[in-house]
Amino acid sequence: MEPTLNILLDASGQIAGRSLEEWNAAYVKVENYFHALRIRNKPLLGQLVLRVLERAQRRATAEPTRSATEIAGEEMDRLVTSWFAEVLQASPTGTDQMLSTRGRLALLLADMPGKWQEQFLRPGPWPPEFVAAMRESFFRAGPDFQLSKMAPRPLDLGPITTLTNFGKLPYVRMALAWGFFALLLFVVFWLTHGGFGQVKERLIDTINGVFDWFR
Repeated sequence: MEPTLNILLDASGQIAGRSLEEWNAAYVKVENYFHALRIRNKPLLGQLVLRVLERAQRRATAEPTRSATEIAGEEMDRLVTSWFAEVLQASPTGTDQMLSTRGRLALLLADMPGKWQEQFLRPGPWPPEFVAAMRESFFRAGPDFQLSKMAPRPLDLGPITTLTNFGKLPYVRMALAWGFFALLLFVVFWLTHGGFGQVKERLIDTINGVFDWFR
């Protein structure tokens, strides 16, 4: 049984050379990790968090340049991976680099949080049913299990993209320009023969605006 965390402050008001704020941040990080594994039992959760922080405290004094949160994160992963290796009879440092990931998935597939929450991170022996469920789920999660990665892909806007690209073509813009030019000649001819004062001015302004767009 590992000792509990020594929360007594030293003469500088710190724990293992770290401020209380650092240890509080480390506590929250570890607690959130166990929450993600669906550990909901409060007493068990508190014991597991303090167990990880105690391991981190041992290293903190010898590693003054690293934060308590960083050290606690490493110790948390080491503790959980080592436990997976014992339960699943797999090497934590062998060729299987997915032990931690596959182990976490096996926990959920075996419904550990719902059936055997009290067994999490406990030393063996464990109930045979729990071990069998974990190992079966572990093999279901691999060895071909891989984390998926999504590569960025261009956004498909459907017809809008087609119309936008269509408008960028030089010959299309030229055809539109000549079409508007022909329309301009027609309108000028019509206005000069019809004599609509205000209508004439508005149409001329509109046509000028259209040609300004092509410049």
